[in-house]
Amino acid sequence: MIRVEKIWKEFGGVHAVRDCSLDVTPHTITSIIGPNGAGKTTLFNIICGIIQSDSGRVIFDGADVTGKASYQVAEAGVSRTFQQARLFRNMTVRDNLLVSHACSDAEMKEVLGKVRFPLGLDVKCSALSYGQSRMIEIARALLKPHKMLMLDEPTAGLNPKVRQELRGILLRLKKAGNTILLIEHDMEFVMSISDEVIVMAEGTVLTRGKPSVVQKDKRVLEAYLGK
Repeated sequence: MIRVEKIWKEFGGVHAVRDCSLDVTPHTITSIIGPNGAGKTTLFNIICGIIQSDSGRVIFDGADVTGKASYQVAEAGVSRTFQQARLFRNMTVRDNLLVSHACSDAEMKEVLGKVRFPLGLDVKCSALSYGQSRMIEIARALLKPHKMLMLDEPTAGLNPKVRQELRGILLRLKKAGNTILLIEHDMEFVMSISDEVIVMAEGTVLTRGKPSVVQKDKRVLEAYLGK
């Protein structure tokens, strides 16, 4: 589905991403973990075309999207969320969803059902809880025609009950054929949901593998899990 080859990115003499290579298998959930400053979000932004790498390539669904603008990467089939929910608070749920993709009320209601959103289309986003706002952002990403979802810290700020609901939502989306790449700090969530875990440190991939393997890796236990 996506392949990143030897990506480098420097900001003011600091290498945010160093010789980073990884790939994501279609119809799986792949999680990227690592401490703050590991380069995770920078890598996400490079994949999405929000920033450009200094060197390296990004191949998506067989096409080279290196250097493409963010709207071109989105048109190719990449849909993402951000660390903070980016909703228009003074607008309704309907209008926020229409920002992503022109569609009918029926289509919007279908997607809201997928993310277990309990309210209607006419609710102002200013009235939503933080967890409900996150669900609307995921719904907005789902509405846009896509081949891969990229979620940046989807559990951030969510209480345990909503996190568990989100886990079920993502597993159902994978079962429906979605490919999901996410950045996450909640290790329990990562290990319970991921088909593969990629560990980043100092801008590059430290190790990768199935959750059962990664959580036993001494380097990961010491550096990221605090064991």
